[in-house]
Amino acid sequence: MRETVSDANSPTRLKRLKPEPPPPPPPEQLLPVLEALLFVADQPVEVGALARTVNVPRAALAGALDELAELCRGRGVRLQRTGELVQLASAPETAEYVARFLGMEQPRLTNASLETLAIIAYRQPITRPAIEAVRGVDCDGPIRTLLARELIEEVGRSPAIGRPSLFATTVRFLEYFGLEKPDDLPPLPFAEDGADEAEEEASL
Repeated sequence: MRETVSDANSPTRLKRLKPEPPPPPPPEQLLPVLEALLFVADQPVEVGALARTVNVPRAALAGALDELAELCRGRGVRLQRTGELVQLASAPETAEYVARFLGMEQPRLTNASLETLAIIAYRQPITRPAIEAVRGVDCDGPIRTLLARELIEEVGRSPAIGRPSLFATTVRFLEYFGLEKPDDLPPLPFAEDGADEAEEEASL
């Protein structure tokens, strides 16, 4: 007589066991592990994903990233961070050679695009009407250029009438100007009270 296999023991009923996460690396190995992960990543990595991968608390990871950033400042790469994203990128002083080696040389940004980008960088997130209120001219062309070069991106919608798009800088922006994080922007040499008033009027 053929024996029957109960449904409970049927292969179709077996659950795949999730692999156990690896133990946290020893303290002296945390920086090399983080550097290796960021080196092989083909795009910016979320800090939370890094913390889960190495199985360490976010606070410990944040301290390790600060230490790694400090170590990289005298080398050919930089640790760049914007919001919850982090990546390794070539140092700004190597940019010309890296671009030539990779065949990625691009024409320089026009003054209009640079002015528009500066407004976005210092006032992000900001809407197109607010940018045009500060510059006093139409910014449709410069914004299209900056979006195409991936220096800015849409990050949401303003609650103002018409719900215009909000723009902010990207990790690519940090690469382009050799910054580690948005807070590294140099301070503006003049007060912007008038520009603030124009921006406020544009948001109404």
